[in-house]
Amino acid sequence: MSTPTVTLYGIPNCDTVKKARAWLAERGVPHALHDFKKLGVPADRLQQWLQAAGPERVLNRQGTTWRRLDAATQARAADPAGLAALLLAQPSLIKRPVVEWGDAITVGFAPQAWDERLAARAAA
Repeated sequence: MSTPTVTLYGIPNCDTVKKARAWLAERGVPHALHDFKKLGVPADRLQQWLQAAGPERVLNRQGTTWRRLDAATQARAADPAGLAALLLAQPSLIKRPVVEWGDAITVGFAPQAWDERLAARAAA
């Protein structure tokens, strides 16, 4: 049985995405990059990420994009539909990278957790 390809969603020039891609490459993990800037955010996938990881994990409140928003726009994030619309319109508000491992979704780059994930996949 072959291991499904990992799909990494993000922005190629994001430092965290660069680190994540290098980490995957160093371990020989086949992966595809979905570039938010060129390809946009797939709305159906976004809903899955929000359900799997939770809105607070997906929304990046630490970045400059969030800090530049006015209070009224930030308030839209409190409503699920408003949050989805905001993330679709401004992909830089999504914490990166979002990774689909085939059987799970993770948000952000966590090398130790990723090592554990790969070890579990190898053992399966």
